[in-house]
Amino acid sequence: MEQNDRVKGILLGLAAGDRNGGPIRMAVRLAESLINVGNFDLEDIGARYMDWWRKDAFDTGPTAARVFTLVASGLSFRTAAQQVHIETEEQTAGCNPAHRSAPLAMLSHLNTQQLAKFAKQEATLTHRHPLSGDVAAAVVVICHHLVEGYTWAKAIESACVGTLPETQIAIETPELDSLNTGGFAPAALAAAIHFVGSSSSFDTALERSLQFAGPANYCPVLVGSIAGARWGMSSINRSLLDHCTILSRVQAIAEHLAPQV
Repeated sequence: MEQNDRVKGILLGLAAGDRNGGPIRMAVRLAESLINVGNFDLEDIGARYMDWWRKDAFDTGPTAARVFTLVASGLSFRTAAQQVHIETEEQTAGCNPAHRSAPLAMLSHLNTQQLAKFAKQEATLTHRHPLSGDVAAAVVVICHHLVEGYTWAKAIESACVGTLPETQIAIETPELDSLNTGGFAPAALAAAIHFVGSSSSFDTALERSLQFAGPANYCPVLVGSIAGARWGMSSINRSLLDHCTILSRVQAIAEHLAPQV
């Protein structure tokens, strides 16, 4: 039951932390692809993002928005993402992939290395900078190991293995006075690690991150998914989900992906 609760906590926690609404909607589409296809299918995930983009997408972040615009004009994801990487002078190391790829960690039957690889592949749909995928993979590794029952210290330690130097620094030395509220992937990860690691409950970690972040939605989304994996769905105060307008959909996906007992 504990593993089941922690798996559900990843997605419900993400929903609790996402106060703008875009990351959870992208995460839902990734999760629904995993459920409906039965495996990781990058093309199907991209198609689901585009379906959302054409209908009512919002809060995607500027990098993903530009990529989706180019894909809608006829470019492939690979070409579009590379063009945006060039247009922005390689400033595509944002945290959007780390936000949306957390559901990969809910696949408790797959090994952590495979899930990390999937996270890096998924990130390249929109963000070509290697740091974006590296941080996404680190989030998935941390969440997956927490689901498996690792201690916080062990999960953090395992996430540092094989990561880029910037990611490792973000994981290992997130002191409060060094944090910022920006969307640079390592910065958002560092803030999330700090608040989850220095709190004693889901609610405390999320509330502290929300106060820190202000209007920015970068750090709290990661706090939500990581803290959900650490303390489980049952630890989340339901009032923290009142803002989520697709909560029933989120709950149904969480139930489907959680291991059956």
